[in-house]
Amino acid sequence: MRFFFSFALLILAGNLTAQNFEINGKVTGPQGEPLESATVYLEKPVDSSLVTYTISDNSGTFQLAGNEKLEIAKLLVSYAGFKTYSQTVEIGEKLNLGTIKMQIADNALDEITITSSRAPVTIKKDTLEFNAASFKTRKDANLEELLKELPGVEVATDGSITVNGTPVSQIKVNGKEFFGDDPKIATKNLPKELINKLQVVDSKTKSEEFTGKEGDAENKTINITIDEDKNRGFFSRLTAGGGTNERYELSGIGNYFKDDLRVSLLASSNNINSSGFSFDEIYDSMGRNAYSISRSRGGSFSVNGNNFGSGSGITRSDNAGFNFVNEWPQETELSSNYFYSRADNITESKTQRENILPDRRFFNNSESSGQRLNNNHRFSLGFEIQPDTLTRISVRPNINTNNGRSSNQSFTESIEENGTPINTALTDNYSEVHSVNFSNRLYFTRKFGENGGYYSLGFNNQNNNRSQDNNFFSEREIYNQQGELERTDVQDQLISEENTDNNYGINVNTRIPITGGLKLDVSYNFDKRNGRNERLVYDGDDEGSYTLLDDELSNDFVSESFEHRPSLGLAYNSDKLRAHVSSGFQSIRLKNKDLFTETSIDNTYENLFANAYFRFNLSQGKSIYFNYRNSWETPSLSQLQPVTNTINPLNIITGNPNLRPALRNRLHLNFNNFDFKTRSGFYVYLGANFINNKVVSRSSIDQDLVRTTTYTNVDGAYNYYGGGTLDKTFELQKESSIKVKTGLYGNFDKNIGFTNEQRYSSKSLRFTPSLNLEYNFRDLVTIEPFYSIEFVDAEYSFNNREENYKNQNISLALTSFWPEKFVIGSDISYQTIGNASPGFQNSFYLWNASLGYEIFGEDGVLKVKVFDLLDQNIATRRFTGDDFIQDTQQLVLEQYFMLSFTYKISKFGGKDPNNKRGRR
Repeated sequence: MRFFFSFALLILAGNLTAQNFEINGKVTGPQGEPLESATVYLEKPVDSSLVTYTISDNSGTFQLAGNEKLEIAKLLVSYAGFKTYSQTVEIGEKLNLGTIKMQIADNALDEITITSSRAPVTIKKDTLEFNAASFKTRKDANLEELLKELPGVEVATDGSITVNGTPVSQIKVNGKEFFGDDPKIATKNLPKELINKLQVVDSKTKSEEFTGKEGDAENKTINITIDEDKNRGFFSRLTAGGGTNERYELSGIGNYFKDDLRVSLLASSNNINSSGFSFDEIYDSMGRNAYSISRSRGGSFSVNGNNFGSGSGITRSDNAGFNFVNEWPQETELSSNYFYSRADNITESKTQRENILPDRRFFNNSESSGQRLNNNHRFSLGFEIQPDTLTRISVRPNINTNNGRSSNQSFTESIEENGTPINTALTDNYSEVHSVNFSNRLYFTRKFGENGGYYSLGFNNQNNNRSQDNNFFSEREIYNQQGELERTDVQDQLISEENTDNNYGINVNTRIPITGGLKLDVSYNFDKRNGRNERLVYDGDDEGSYTLLDDELSNDFVSESFEHRPSLGLAYNSDKLRAHVSSGFQSIRLKNKDLFTETSIDNTYENLFANAYFRFNLSQGKSIYFNYRNSWETPSLSQLQPVTNTINPLNIITGNPNLRPALRNRLHLNFNNFDFKTRSGFYVYLGANFINNKVVSRSSIDQDLVRTTTYTNVDGAYNYYGGGTLDKTFELQKESSIKVKTGLYGNFDKNIGFTNEQRYSSKSLRFTPSLNLEYNFRDLVTIEPFYSIEFVDAEYSFNNREENYKNQNISLALTSFWPEKFVIGSDISYQTIGNASPGFQNSFYLWNASLGYEIFGEDGVLKVKVFDLLDQNIATRRFTGDDFIQDTQQLVLEQYFMLSFTYKISKFGGKDPNNKRGRR
């Protein structure tokens, strides 16, 4: 690893040679006014391919520099609302073009650029737009690979995307969702050949898009536009593979486009802990290590916000779904999608836990295993219509059903520091669960005036029904101080639960323009919730039947709540400043009655809340953002119910009906700056959370070390966090580049809690620097080393205990498309875990590799893949809690070899795009 870092630095030093040419100038309007954010770019006269580009600064000046060996080139300047300027220039060491005056386009419309040659980057008021054709990628590239080439855009190996430091939460195609809300399905599957432009905007709801209201400044949406001639066609991908240890994968996705109609189908089946849809060009569904080494080991995954598997172990999954979108006149749009998933998850774990009391310590050693099978169906429908240009009506029903069963077995022993046994617990739990969840949202919006005024009325409902039956058995042995068996407690029960939860809400909003930039927001929200939670516990008899109802452990709760939230706010928007401040009143009445004991809760919580945010654009690519909000968090029903839960015989839990709501104050400040001229940028942020009346557990431990837990409120908990990233791309000789990205993250927490009825405080500091390099040679070879180290420092008020350790993570990924027709991937990671207990391995390697060969032209790939080449994969984790230290080791995927075949079929606008692909 050290060798490679040294090698990369030598490459950087050896390739950063003097620039062969430099072109300077200034861009102004017809009256000599400087034009900031004009796009200035060079094209080769032969094929109009992009040489380099830049963006003018706030004084209108620009500088183009590079090392292309050209004699002449075509210089173009593009700015919204102006004619594109074009000039042929002779390339020399230094060239000053003086002032370039732009001319207003004859038929200019607001924020429309009329140009015969497409600028690589166009900066508008609220939109950053990239021309896909200007950014070269390797053949057969998908959307993710194109995103990696865009300035200011970062794609992590787990698929998450940021633009100038701001996360991307959604990807749309022609303004419409692409198979729900999972961005990775779009980035991994959309081919670059389809894409015309990529537009980056603040994330907005459908209603915000219609009314023109400002969106979410903390999240971005990327909208993909497709060329009109390519918006008729289809593309599909099929993969099948089989390997050692009975590992296999089958997956496919197909998409059909025809103007405003889009139909998508997908299906998969595998037992390698994958959703099967986020195809990786190198490793298919096997995935990369994602630096943290945890991705391929876990047994869970998510699609469109639904999680499958339990987060550990090995999962076999079978999935299928479709998505349909179509649009008709009057902006009438119908969208629907259905998704089915079957997940069969197997888990095994081993845990060692050190429990720290004010006056003593004891240890828990446990082993557990389980299996969970879930069948999930989800169907959603969206319909919206605009009867006229001022009115929008939308309805979005959704239904989700789940049927599952699980079985878990565990054995836990508690021992003193000197090894004397205290107790043991053997449990066996089998459960079946059935649930049906229905939700619906209905909105009516009407615009008025010419400055963004509107009013809207919304109705939403959620109706959830859930039933669960548990066969629970436990055997607990208690030992005396001499380590002799004192007694044995047996718990053999059938627990039957029925839960219903119905929620209905009405919200009314209006925005009243005061001036062109200042607006008044008025809103009122009302929510009513009613539900029933019936939990019946039956004890088993000698004949194996369960007919004896345990009144003390059973309950039948009827609950009802009413919430009112009126609020008032001011919004201001200008070219430089976006601001919004609001405050309101929240009243929640919570009624709860136990039909078994005739006990009831009737509490009313009344609080004020406030929100404020400011975003100031200092210049293009440079902005500062501040956000403050406070919120009241009402205790959950389980925390309030004075009912005893004995599912864990070593930790008996009872709610507290006297809990108060917690007040959370959140502050967040960030600053980002990306310079298109130097292809470099940085992003820094600071934040804090202060919590009053935080709900925490309060436990006491008897002489047998059986824990009894309830809940209480405490003050004094807070959290500080901060960090930043810095990245820069260096263009090297021979069409090569190296990208350097450094990061620094920190987090400080103070928590208040109780252990054995004694109040304590804990403080922890986490500090994580990281370095990531990416060297690209002619789009044929990419080498990516990564290193991070996490320093952890924790201290606790009782026993004056301190914990200091560090975790390290090193990885090296190599991707090669050379020799011709071969695709090679190698991704090796090494991780060390600080302070693991004896018996737990604290360091390991994970090496995934693949070798592919193109057949059937460029449409098919035959591939050999290896997961965990060194056969060292483990899942060891250390958790440091307020009053415990715990090491856990879980079942993971082990080494396997797989042979797979992938075939692609695509055709757009009557032409096969595969026939025109080529490496640059």
